[in-house]
Parts: sequence; C-alpha cells; structure tokens
Amino acid sequence: MEHILLPSTIEFQDTDEKNVAKVVITPCQQGYGTTLGNSLRRVLLSSLPGAAVESVKINGTSHEFSAIDGVQEDMVEVILNLKQLAIKCHSDESIVLNLSKKGKGDITAADFEKNSDVEISNPDLKIMTVTDDKKEIDMEVTVGKGSGYVPVSEKDAKSLDLGTILIDSFYTPIIDVGYKVDMTRVGDVTNYEKLTLKVETNGTISPKEALSQSTKILMDYLGLVLEASDSGAAVPKTEEVVEEAEEEVEKKPKKKAVKKTTKKKDESVSA
Repeated sequence: MEHILLPSTIEFQDTDEKNVAKVVITPCQQGYGTTLGNSLRRVLLSSLPGAAVESVKINGTSHEFSAIDGVQEDMVEVILNLKQLAIKCHSDESIVLNLSKKGKGDITAADFEKNSDVEISNPDLKIMTVTDDKKEIDMEVTVGKGSGYVPVSEKDAKSLDLGTILIDSFYTPIIDVGYKVDMTRVGDVTNYEKLTLKVETNGTISPKEALSQSTKILMDYLGLVLEASDSGAAVPKTEEVVEEAEEEVEKKPKKKAVKKTTKKKDESVSA
C-alpha cells in the first residue's frame, strides 16, 4: 500500500471577529484537503446538538400574523427576532422562560427571568419595541434541545395551550463554515495541499469545541466501517429494520402456498 502523507501541522488561529476561528491543516495529500474540508463542513452545519426557541405565548396574541397593540413590531417580526436567540440549555427537558415588562422602550433577551438551566449568549438581542407607556408584556418562551432544523409542520400542536404559537427551530450552534484549499510544498514536492477551515458559532460553543465534536461524529461513522471491514461481519441492523425483514419473510411463503393450491384446483378441473 502506497504511503499517504499525514498532516504534520494543525494550527488554530483566533480572528478579530467574535466567535470566529480558523484552523489550518497542512500538508495534506493531494485531494485530501477538499475531502476533509467538505466532510467537516457538512457535519458542522447539520449534526451538532444545540438549543432553540420552540414556541412562544404573548398576552393579546392568538396566531403568528397578529398585530400587537402598543408594540412597534407585529408577531411575525417578534418571531424572527426570537429565532436569533443564542441559547445554551443544561436540561434535557424543555424549559419555559418568562418575561414581564411594563412601559415604553425596547425589550431585549436580558429581560427574561433568570433560569439556572438556560444561558443566553446574546442578551442584547432586541425582541420588540413597546410604544405605549401603559402597555404590559407577558411572554412565555419554550426552549429545548435538538439538532439541525425542525419546521413547525413536524411539531405536535395538539397539546399546546390556547394562544401558544409554534416556531421553526434552528438548533445548530453553527452560523457559518467555509474552507479553502491552497497548494503547498514539502521539500521538492509541490502538489500537496493546505486546508484552511473557518468556523463561526453563535457563542454557545467555541469554534474549537465545535470542530472537536464534528470530528468525533465522523470518527464514529468511520469506526463502524472499519470494524465491519476488519471482522468481515455486517453492521448489526436496528430493531425496526430487523422486524420489517422478518415480516416480509413470513409473508412470502404464504403467497407461494396460495399459488400452489390454485394450480391443483385447475388441474383437477381440466382432468
């Protein structure tokens, strides 16, 4: 087997941008910069766990297209602002955050009542602007853990209280991931690659920790392939898949038996 050069330098670089970091991996065998960069990017964007707002309830509103008396924004704008909340949840159960405020002015994420199970990384985020001195806002926001993107259509609305509005949830703590591959040299050989990966998070996780988690996910998948290849045995199927296969096996003999019975009847008639 031909020797494949492994990277000898992996360097993390901080940037002037908040919650943004770069990692430089070099030298990579030709083609491996793109392979590694694209794999890490896809896992970072799709598979890391996080927390997000799942529903909201505000006094005086009944649906997402409601206008809110005494508030500059309508409900659609408020929901868009709530989707930008950067939340770190320490509980596996859903958590309800409460907010009560009276009077004119901006309402921000810092106005939510403190909860030991929830950290808000962007407390300065504006949620709405109250324009009436006598207006009182009572808000309940439910947050929970998950991964990826879950639209409202995939959520259960049957058990919700009256006036509770479901929200599309973006659980991923990753805002953006980009990578570039440059040519580099090792001695007299000039066709090696240098991979530069740029990761931006929402502040609930560091770029370095995000890269660590995504690498572990890839290793888990590749480890299954390696284990199956070394042992020569297939990866065990899930219980659901096994049950479906057993049902199909049970059905097939019955169909064959019916065909045989029909054939015998036909032969007796022709005789």
